[in-house]
Amino acid sequence: MQAAGREVTAQYARALLQAAQETGIALDEALVARLRSAERVPLAWQDELWEQYCAGAADPLAGLRLGLRMQVGHLDSAGMLLVTCATLGEALEELTAYAPVIGAGSFSLRHEGPLVRVEFEHDFAVRPLERTEAALTTLLHLARWATGGHVGAVALDLAHPAPGPDPAHSAVLGVPVRFGAAVDALVLDAEELDLPLVQANAALRDHLRELADRTLARLGSQDLAVRVREVVLAHPDWGRERVAEHLAHSGRHLNRLLAEDGLSFSAVRERTLEQLAVRALEQGQRVSDVALRLGYSDETAFTRAFRRWRGETPGQLRARSAGAAPG
Repeated sequence: MQAAGREVTAQYARALLQAAQETGIALDEALVARLRSAERVPLAWQDELWEQYCAGAADPLAGLRLGLRMQVGHLDSAGMLLVTCATLGEALEELTAYAPVIGAGSFSLRHEGPLVRVEFEHDFAVRPLERTEAALTTLLHLARWATGGHVGAVALDLAHPAPGPDPAHSAVLGVPVRFGAAVDALVLDAEELDLPLVQANAALRDHLRELADRTLARLGSQDLAVRVREVVLAHPDWGRERVAEHLAHSGRHLNRLLAEDGLSFSAVRERTLEQLAVRALEQGQRVSDVALRLGYSDETAFTRAFRRWRGETPGQLRARSAGAAPG
């Protein structure tokens, strides 16, 4: 899913302002005034801020160092939601759904045997290298904080080339950094998904999820993928034509519009169904009931789809969430 609209949360922009002030980077006063008074920050303003910040820093590690300074509050309500989840895996699932609240790109999870890749996508036209490094470093930094320092991370993969013959990225992060990768991603041991979060709070998480859902709904007028997701959340058994009709499009036209952002209806719907399925199974709902609610013809079809998404069966996830070994 792409970033919602063409805006970012003001808290994220203010993190850059604070870092600039603390490190002596001079920024245009008119831009600073605009940013401080904004509730959401247009991407064009954020582009200006990143250009001025990086030019003033004159540091090839500017994005990396900024990511290590980020705090939960800089990610708006989505940041608070993530750290109140029960486990790191749950938090990462929520991140893929609620990254548009932050507005700094999109994340997806890919399971590869014993590893899981948290992949980052963006369409930044200004300072893309620094912003990518900041986003993934923020993820690593906050994952360490939220787990009490127990996240090790296998590697940080960056699609861009190394900035010089002897980059200091690995030494600064304490994690192997691999340049020239196929996709920008934080690579974790899949077992780390079960790490508990020190700030876990189920009641607060549910409240923050409702708040994040309302924020997404407000952003939905700016982002078709978010609006499709909202309809699927409310009606998970609806297919493309019915969702398209609800949004006043034909099914074919809806797919064409999504394709402009590199998406498809199938991809958006399946990602949303996966998130709904994971939540329901973690709450202990029966596999057959979840399959029926999500519109699958039978439990076998749902299990086949779930195994494709997660690399395991719904029953295995449900049993693990209940603290029991799968039978």
